[in-house]
Amino acid sequence: MTWKERRLITVLSVILAILSAALLIVLGIFTFLRPGSVLTGAVLVYGVFALITGIADIVFYVKMERHTGFGPVVALVSGILSVIAGLLVMVYPGAAAWALTIFFPLWFIMHCISRLTHLGIIRYVAGSGYYYFSLSLNIIGLVLGFLMLLQPALAFLSMGFVIGAYLILLGIDSLVLAFSDVGYKW
Repeated sequence: MTWKERRLITVLSVILAILSAALLIVLGIFTFLRPGSVLTGAVLVYGVFALITGIADIVFYVKMERHTGFGPVVALVSGILSVIAGLLVMVYPGAAAWALTIFFPLWFIMHCISRLTHLGIIRYVAGSGYYYFSLSLNIIGLVLGFLMLLQPALAFLSMGFVIGAYLILLGIDSLVLAFSDVGYKW
């Protein structure tokens, strides 16, 4: 791979991470301020976010594949599922509202598992501080994902504030990742 190709992939990764962070923070603030409208008003935003994070996971897979010779398959599968879910939500927003009660927790769980599989290389490249922050954040995300999966109505009505706060923290996590050395050391 040439230097220009590597630089282009790095720039695209940083742009995707910044877009993901911005959408997560906006979605988190919206969810935090209006926890009762999570299902009704945010379906399209979730679709766009799922599409962007799916593309970001696929780009991460490609970067890892080119850098190490193999990529984390979980990132590829998570990325493909996120892209499919995002497109379905944007094409069928009415049907997506009821499906969101199942797919959103599954996406939460898959995204956190995908991020946890990245932690080995993240600790090496970005350092221990970011490693522990991301580890804690994704463990909390797993717990929230399983809670939403087991009690979807309860989770969306009573935990809107917690979900909103988690999405804001995940957005901050994406911003830290975008501006860390991760994209530049590859």
